[in-house]
Amino acid sequence: MGLSMSDLLGGTTGALLAGAVLGLGLFVAVLAVVGLPQRPAGRPGRRRTSGGMQERTKRMVWGFGVGLVVLLGTGWIVAAVALGLLAAYWDRIAGSSAAEKRGITRLEALASWTESLRDTIAGAIGLEQAIPATAATAGSSIRPSLNLLVDRLRIREPLPAALMAFADDLDDSSADVVCASLILNARLRGPGLRDVLTALSASIREELDMRRRIEASRRSIRRSVRIVLLIVLGMMGGLTVFNRKYVAPYDSFGGQVTLAIVAMLFLGGLLWLRKLASPSKVDRFLVVDVVAADQIVGEAPSIRDRRTEVGA
Repeated sequence: MGLSMSDLLGGTTGALLAGAVLGLGLFVAVLAVVGLPQRPAGRPGRRRTSGGMQERTKRMVWGFGVGLVVLLGTGWIVAAVALGLLAAYWDRIAGSSAAEKRGITRLEALASWTESLRDTIAGAIGLEQAIPATAATAGSSIRPSLNLLVDRLRIREPLPAALMAFADDLDDSSADVVCASLILNARLRGPGLRDVLTALSASIREELDMRRRIEASRRSIRRSVRIVLLIVLGMMGGLTVFNRKYVAPYDSFGGQVTLAIVAMLFLGGLLWLRKLASPSKVDRFLVVDVVAADQIVGEAPSIRDRRTEVGA
């Protein structure tokens, strides 16, 4: 017995709804693993910048365009959603070395600035004068943060508090070590800062060499992931275009469910490989709340006087 038009429309609508739900599940799975940019603890929220909006708009347009082309060419909703997400978040799913390169550049600039600060302090000038003198020649990756540090010193903000804000601006564990040493020297005003900066710069240079070697090895993993991904997608696209009969079972509702399961497994493998090729985040130790920041900057004079009276 032949199917009526209402049965066909009902089956098509059910397949479209099921494909949309499965596509939404893929989208949520990608966001759950890739995640959204997190705001550091203790830092107030910022408005969305025009650069971030442009990037999100570009991702949406690129993903929608690829998904529309796939949908028109194959009629598969699951494939359209999956490839649209892949096109929009290619750098995050397949792995990108942009963040690690920025970290290496920032670390190199920090090492150079530490050495410049050490050489400037050797001229028998104070730390408050040495920091503005070295800000102009610092690397471009840390120069904006150094300029903010200089501005804070110009408005008579205490040096320990300004260095704490500088460490928060850089948001790097290696910068925390340098800033912690400068904060201790600013509070104690003891000798030996030049030797400490020499040791710190040597340590940062060693870490820089190690991170470059690790990045070189991870680059090969990312390249392998992209090669595997392109080969698989190329074979799937070739079969869809040149041997439509072979992939005809995916036109049905069960085929779309199977394709969704395959896409999820494939996405899980890609994200696992991406995790292997991504650097581990090193937690900062110079992250404190307002009360702890007051203790680092220095106790209030009334408290110090009260302790002096008790001691007397």
